[in-house]
Amino acid sequence: MVELKTESELAVMREAGRVVARALHTVRDAARPGVSLLELDTIAAQVILDAGAVSSFLNYHPRFAPTPFPGVICASVNDVIVHGIPDGYRLRDGDLVSIDCGACLDGFHGDSAISFTIGPPTEADATLIKHANEALDAAIDTARAGGRLGDVSAAVGRIGRAAGYGIPQGFGGHGVGRRMHEEPSVPNEGQPNRGFPLRPGLVIAIEPMFMAGGHDHFTTDPDGWALRTSDGSRAAHVEHTVAVTESGPVVLTAP
Repeated sequence: MVELKTESELAVMREAGRVVARALHTVRDAARPGVSLLELDTIAAQVILDAGAVSSFLNYHPRFAPTPFPGVICASVNDVIVHGIPDGYRLRDGDLVSIDCGACLDGFHGDSAISFTIGPPTEADATLIKHANEALDAAIDTARAGGRLGDVSAAVGRIGRAAGYGIPQGFGGHGVGRRMHEEPSVPNEGQPNRGFPLRPGLVIAIEPMFMAGGHDHFTTDPDGWALRTSDGSRAAHVEHTVAVTESGPVVLTAP
């Protein structure tokens, strides 16, 4: 069932979104050569704790995963698309890093992700991240009352396919609210003017995931969580939690 949020509930979700934005900003500032993914996880955990919130990810156990998620952030490096478990890997110059973070405050969740490089990016990495962010912006712009969910999905897919990227099938955005993952599902490809009606109070996470190699195939690591490009190419993942309102889309996880 899809739950539409009231104005007061959206205000709470905006505060949860600010916590997530602060955690991502702090993690990105700390990410440099020699810093481990576990250290970044600890930094994010402290930001969330200081805000009086709780992690949406820690101990989360969806049906597809063999074990609960052990971190506060998903830390996906280079050919890992999403759901990378933060571990002892130490960042190196040239790494492409995607950080996904969620926080729950006063019973409501926020969810957001960023991609960036350690040190100056190659032209290919810069273009990949740029296209992912352009797809996110285009999809957000379509999240307007009176539209359809297919408009959002089509905006992501159009940019990704035009650039020649692969899109992992079966993974994408979702509704957000009292639970981190709610209905409806928000695929990264779709048909305009089709799907669930966009109504004021609907809150969705829009999250483009692009694979530079151009193939849609991916593998799952033995941990049951991390998705990895099958050809070893790099991937980018960006995300915002967005509310549909009478006056247009509102990004709840903006800084």
